[in-house]
Amino acid sequence: QVQLVESGGGLVQAGGSLRLSCASSGRTFSDYAMAWFRQSPGKEREFVATINWSGGSTYYADFVEGRFTISRDDAKSTLYLQMNNLKPEDTAVYYCAGGSSWLGGDKVSQYDHWGQGTRVTVSS
Repeated sequence: QVQLVESGGGLVQAGGSLRLSCASSGRTFSDYAMAWFRQSPGKEREFVATINWSGGSTYYADFVEGRFTISRDDAKSTLYLQMNNLKPEDTAVYYCAGGSSWLGGDKVSQYDHWGQGTRVTVSS
C-alpha cells in the first residue's frame, strides 16, 4: 500500500527556515500530484501547497506569500517543502498528501493518501 513518511519538522525561531521531506512508497510517485497541508490545534486541516505530477505546476495558499517552495524529486520519490521566513502562526503539524490523479488541488478530499505528520514550532 502507499506510504508517506514526513520528516524535517522541529523548533525554529521566527525568521528561520526549515525543509520538510516526504518519502513515498507503494506506487509510481511520478504519476501523481502531491501536496502539503497543515493543522493547528483546534483548527481544521488547511491547504499549504500543491505540485502536479510533472513538477511543472505549483499552487500555494495565500498565506504563504512567497515564503515556501514545494518541489519533488521523482528519482527519490520524495516531496519537499522549503519554508523560509517562518512566523509563529506557521506553527502546526504539517502533512504530506498524495493525490488520486496527475492534477492537484487545494481540498483535503482530493487526496487519497496521508502521512503521519511532522510538527513545526516557530517561536517568537
